[in-house]
Amino acid sequence: MTPELVVFFLLAIVAVGAALGMLFSRNAVHSALFLVLTMGVISVFFLILAAPFIAMVQVTVYAGAIMVLFLFVIMLLGAEGLRRQQSALPWQPWLAGVLGVLFVAALGYIVFVQGGGSLTGGSTQPIAPDFGGPKAIGLELFQNYLLPFELTSFLLLVGMIGAVVLTRDPAGRTVGTSSKLNVPERRP
Repeated sequence: MTPELVVFFLLAIVAVGAALGMLFSRNAVHSALFLVLTMGVISVFFLILAAPFIAMVQVTVYAGAIMVLFLFVIMLLGAEGLRRQQSALPWQPWLAGVLGVLFVAALGYIVFVQGGGSLTGGSTQPIAPDFGGPKAIGLELFQNYLLPFELTSFLLLVGMIGAVVLTRDPAGRTVGTSSKLNVPERRP
C-alpha cells in the first residue's frame, strides 16, 4: 500500500464521517460546519489528483464564500428556532432510503462487477500538460458549458430564496421576530 493510498483512505473516512455528521446533526449551524469540513477534504482529494486549481476553487468558492453565505442566512433568519412537529411528507424518508440503496447497488455493480471500467471510460489516455489549468478550465467552461454554468447560478439563487421562504411562519413574519410591530400611534 502506497502512502498516497493510505492518506486517501484516511481522508475518505473523514469525508464520509463529516457528511454523515452533516446529515444527522440537529443543529443547522453544525450541519453547515460539517459541510465545510467535507468540502475541505474534497479539496485535498483534488490535490492528490494533481488538480491544484480545482482544489483552490473548492476551498475559496464552496468552503469559503458559499458556506459563509449559508451560515449568514441560517443565523440571520433564525432557522434554529424552526422545529417541525411532523414531516409534511411522511413517505419522503422511505423513498430517500430506497433511492439510496439503489444508488449504492448501482455503484457497487459498476465497481465490482464491471471492474470500474465504465467509470474511466475503459481507456487511459495521456493527460495534456495544460489540463486542469485556469486557462483551459475557463475556455472549456465558457465555450462549451455556458448554459449549465448559468443554470447552476440560477439554482443557487432559487435555493437561497427557498431558504428565506421556509423560515417564515404562516403569518408571514420571519421566525424570531415579534408578532406586534412597535409603531407609534398617531393622533390627529
